Amino acid sequence: MKFVKNIAVALCVTAGLASAANAAGAGKHPKQVEWKFNGVFGDFDYQSAQRGFQIYKEVCSACHSLKYFRFRNLDKLGYNEDQIKAIAAEYEVDGDIDDAGDETVRAALPQDAFPSPFRNDNAAASANGGAIPPDLSLMVKARHDGANYVYSLLTGYEDESAAPEGINVSAGKYYNPYFKGSVISMAPPLSEGIVEYAEGNPEANLDQMSKDLVNFLMYTAEPNLHDRHKMGVMVIIFLSVLTILLYFSMKKIWRPVKEGKNFYEDAE
Repeated sequence: MKFVKNIAVALCVTAGLASAANAAGAGKHPKQVEWKFNGVFGDFDYQSAQRGFQIYKEVCSACHSLKYFRFRNLDKLGYNEDQIKAIAAEYEVDGDIDDAGDETVRAALPQDAFPSPFRNDNAAASANGGAIPPDLSLMVKARHDGANYVYSLLTGYEDESAAPEGINVSAGKYYNPYFKGSVISMAPPLSEGIVEYAEGNPEANLDQMSKDLVNFLMYTAEPNLHDRHKMGVMVIIFLSVLTILLYFSMKKIWRPVKEGKNFYEDAE
């Protein structure tokens, strides 16, 4: 009876903690999507990531930077050197201080990172209702279950009338149950017709665009994932072969001992 009572108490405590988390505005558990880049043999869907880059350029880059991702890293997405130079040249970054001591700007180069669209945090906050748009370079890695979280956030906007009691969606804010607190300053970034994919690509609907953008953001967070997985497989194969060789070597060395013989005398 005491054991059953302890279980009941534990369940009550767990339920209480869950209720407290919900009351505190913990985000809804993300939708679960199968991603090609998951798993030991995972790799990127490069065509999807290219479409995601298009979305970033045409939509996300108006507010979000990629300060840890350099233009030259686009090479593994299938862009050649000239294309990367052309893409970089579309952006401006800080240049050298001139002879008068003033700051200058210049066209970005392949070795530069994607710049922020705002000069500083104050400018970013002023343009976004007091909220500073986060850098997206490592967003997928920075959040728990990051790929599914970002996908759920992009597809999870609901009308404010769907917000449960106790959640107040003020003017200029939006209801998204997957966001911590459920009230987010960012307007729904993706909608039908906001981008147009080239002929031969899937339809640019909300679900497809969200998956494409997640694939690109996963690439920005870990552009060497393919090489790392390939190296990991090679290391596992090497260690497996080494283990087999060591096992049979050990059997050969210790066999005379088990038979009561001196190994070295037996070898002679």
